[in-house]
Amino acid sequence: MQTHELSQRFQNYFTARGHVFVPSAPLILDDPNLLFVNAGMVPFKPYFLGEVTPLSSRVTSVQKCVRTGDIDEVGKATRYNTFFQMAGNFSFGDYFREEAITWAWDLVTTSQSDGGLGLDPNRIWVTVYEEDDEAVRLWQKIAGLPLERIQRLGMEHNFWSMGVPGPCGPCSEIFYDRGPAFGPDGGPAVDTERFLEIWNLVFMESERGAGTGKGAFPILGSLPARNIDTGMGLERTSVVLQDVPNVYETDLLRPVITKAEELIGRKYGSSHEADVLFRIIADHARSGVMLIADGVTPGNEARGYVLRRLLRRIVRSTRLLGVKEPVLGEFATVVRDMMTPSYPELAKGFQRISTIMQAEENTFLSTLTSGMKIFDMAVEESKSAGNSKLPGGKAFQLHDTYGFPIDLTLEMAAEQGLSVDEEGFRRLMKEQRDRAKADAKAKKMGHADLSAYRQVADSAGRTTFTGYTANEGEATILGLLVDGVPSPAAHEGDEVEVILDRTPFYAEGGGQLADTGRIRLETGAIIEVRDVQQPVPGVSVHEGIVKVGEVTLGANAFAQIDLVRRRAIARAHSATHLTHQALRDALGPTAAQAGSENAPGRFRFDFGSPTAVPGTVLLDVEQKINEVLARELDVRAEVMSMDEARKQGAIAEFGEKYGSEVRVVTIGDFSKELCGGTHVGNTAQLGLVKLLGESSIGSGVRRVEALVGVDAYNFLAREHTVVSQLSEIVNARPEELPERISGVLLKLKEAEREIDRFRAQKVLEAAAGLAEEAKDINGVAVVLARVSDDPSADDLRKLVLDVRSRITGRGPAVVAVFAVSNNRPLVVVATNEAARERGVKAGELVRTAAKALGGGGGGKDDVAQGGGSNPLAINEAIAQVERAVAQR
Repeated sequence: MQTHELSQRFQNYFTARGHVFVPSAPLILDDPNLLFVNAGMVPFKPYFLGEVTPLSSRVTSVQKCVRTGDIDEVGKATRYNTFFQMAGNFSFGDYFREEAITWAWDLVTTSQSDGGLGLDPNRIWVTVYEEDDEAVRLWQKIAGLPLERIQRLGMEHNFWSMGVPGPCGPCSEIFYDRGPAFGPDGGPAVDTERFLEIWNLVFMESERGAGTGKGAFPILGSLPARNIDTGMGLERTSVVLQDVPNVYETDLLRPVITKAEELIGRKYGSSHEADVLFRIIADHARSGVMLIADGVTPGNEARGYVLRRLLRRIVRSTRLLGVKEPVLGEFATVVRDMMTPSYPELAKGFQRISTIMQAEENTFLSTLTSGMKIFDMAVEESKSAGNSKLPGGKAFQLHDTYGFPIDLTLEMAAEQGLSVDEEGFRRLMKEQRDRAKADAKAKKMGHADLSAYRQVADSAGRTTFTGYTANEGEATILGLLVDGVPSPAAHEGDEVEVILDRTPFYAEGGGQLADTGRIRLETGAIIEVRDVQQPVPGVSVHEGIVKVGEVTLGANAFAQIDLVRRRAIARAHSATHLTHQALRDALGPTAAQAGSENAPGRFRFDFGSPTAVPGTVLLDVEQKINEVLARELDVRAEVMSMDEARKQGAIAEFGEKYGSEVRVVTIGDFSKELCGGTHVGNTAQLGLVKLLGESSIGSGVRRVEALVGVDAYNFLAREHTVVSQLSEIVNARPEELPERISGVLLKLKEAEREIDRFRAQKVLEAAAGLAEEAKDINGVAVVLARVSDDPSADDLRKLVLDVRSRITGRGPAVVAVFAVSNNRPLVVVATNEAARERGVKAGELVRTAAKALGGGGGGKDDVAQGGGSNPLAINEAIAQVERAVAQR
């Protein structure tokens, strides 16, 4: 039975028994406790807690799940999967133990011809929670199971929760005996490889609190109603139904392994080390495809980090198996074909999935070789120094510069018999993050204590924002800080932060920059406002300087924004919405917002895209935006419930938190988006939008920058002037400029190549003379020299190889040539085979020379190169190399 048939059979069985089928939720849900959906019941958690009324008291589903705790174990054994599917039937205060056990037994043991799974009832064992006498009685009554095949186990085995506070309860697990070939007798309490768990029935009746481990948590009380949560693992059940040794031999994963065998030219099953890599490839390829399909893109944080780690483990595994070409696209195709019967959306969105996987692979491949050199050197240095631990600084460099997830470095180090200074790595990562946060905070809020803002919020409530309808208005000063310290008064010249009870000033947020303007007091004092932030939700802090007079706490004031600036920002914000929608129309819904900044007369917009946006597409997007401006569409904002906003098709920014009431900004019939910012009243007010171009700001994320209104006009006017000047310089019409300038650049490149050839030839002319200067050191022909020209490292390498070829006929030969390029010393060393047989290795000699030069280097035994920082030490470096050769 194929796995997709098993899934359909499960659905049919329970829908025939009054259950409503609920399609799988995405792997990403808005739950702060979970990175991914990790169990079939997760989407129904609010129903179990009684927070939301379910659509039916009986539902069934086949839920996609990802668990990340076992990533390191995937491949080493055959029982771990990152992605898996959990079929389940659920009761929300409807039926309980007896019905759950009855239906589970019936589905599992009924013949396949009658709609069941057809498993042998005499090979089924169950476990129950040690105190659950009722479950034992029901298994005897319903299934006729003898007591010896009903085993009682403790909380660590048969009491279920998600691992975090929430619903929980005792459970009963169903196991299938695969026979003595898989392990000893004695039931699942003895061996869970022979006795394979296929289904878990959870009798959910309690709520647990926080705690560690599988039993170290308090039971807070009973749930509002007794519920049933079951989970049949499709992967494990397929192992039994398809009569294969493990999940990697099922129809779910074996096709990926087969494809890997074709690409690699090796057979799965040939060695344990290779099999581990084959299994990593299969598991991670399927997991990667399913994660991308549900909206995850590779990144350095949270979910994106997990995906990046999975994909990069595949790339490294294939390289260890001997394949250096890109492979993820081929594996993705196989996964699509085997999973589409259950998830048809994979075929529809496959182009995006494949593109993201290939882009991530290409990014990693471009730095993998360089990163591996750094890693290999660090391993060699650690071992040479007798250390068993890789420095945290090297792990940080591999992560920060070459994109190696720390988990990958840990894995690679373990293969070399080393650990990693994780504490040092985490410290450096924290320092980097802290610097970034401190810089951002210092720029925005100085160094004020947030408790001062919280006190204002607690005592006086939130700041009321009036800026949607007013540009000025009366207010009262509720809070006053001078140089970050609460104060009753401030004087002329003081840097202040002012909190008002009501304000027309927009606080920076949602990508929109803050308003600026003035606050005037009845006494005549004036505060020039330069920025507005909300360090505490709902409290607007106006940062500025007292220009005139004295400001006192509790004083009445009149707040007035810079209206010209506000209108320019509003134009930019409305243009951002238009750009977002136009990009989605051109590229599809995956071009979702990933960030923005709306400033006076300009904006930038970040969006998801695995590849660069072609120039022609960007032109089409720009044209569409300006056509909308000409349609003079009205812009309106409405407050409604989140459910109503969804029904109207409003776009919500991914990752943002929204309350039950949201503000929806609608631009005619073109755009509808959740937004708290300020906007124009009609698209005609934008005047003109000019997209300046797009670029990458990270894997899978692109950025468009643009100008709006007068700024866009001024840009085009300057462009026209530049074009006119260029036309005059090269004596060509504007439309001829690209061809004429390309011709000039081509001639320039040809001249540069000719200069490079001349320089290389001049360097190589010295080869014959250097060969003649070879001297004998303990039977080794040695050339030690410094060239006076300013060669590139590549030219120096060619010279050394040429000299080596000229003296190789004299027996063992070593050539070490030094030079100074850009005021930094370089050294290249080459040895022939006869010298290497005597133990003279280029890499060792280069490290000796580079150390004297105040730098480092490395390479292979035959050719190596290095450099340093002290050109005056070249003579000493030559002497060091000579002594090293003499000692061999």
